[in-house]
Amino acid sequence: MALSGLTYLLSQPSALPQASQGTEGVSGQQAFNNACRTCHMVREGDNRLGPNLHKIVGRKAGSLPDYGFSSAMKEAGFVWDEDKLDRFIANPDEVVPGNSMKPYGGLSSSDDRKKIIAFLAQPR
Repeated sequence: MALSGLTYLLSQPSALPQASQGTEGVSGQQAFNNACRTCHMVREGDNRLGPNLHKIVGRKAGSLPDYGFSSAMKEAGFVWDEDKLDRFIANPDEVVPGNSMKPYGGLSSSDDRKKIIAFLAQPR
């Protein structure tokens, strides 16, 4: 009897936790892997199609040695902080017109951007 009552309670929609929509359960590393890892790594010196993002927060844009940045990125004239990264990940062309991030056009999910930035800001 008790077991059937518990089964009844758990089968009620209001008693069950709602399944998360989108990527709420995704970690920062997973969000990074999904959106960025095709071109970028976070290991120092591991440049791929894009530059490595090791210690990107606090680095001057376009300044990583041994990577061929676009002239637009080299001349961007700013240091990466969390706000600048958020805006860039959302829409690279708006922050640095003429950058070489094609075909990447941006990540609309502010939640995923926050997770990625938190992941990038972690000490390694």
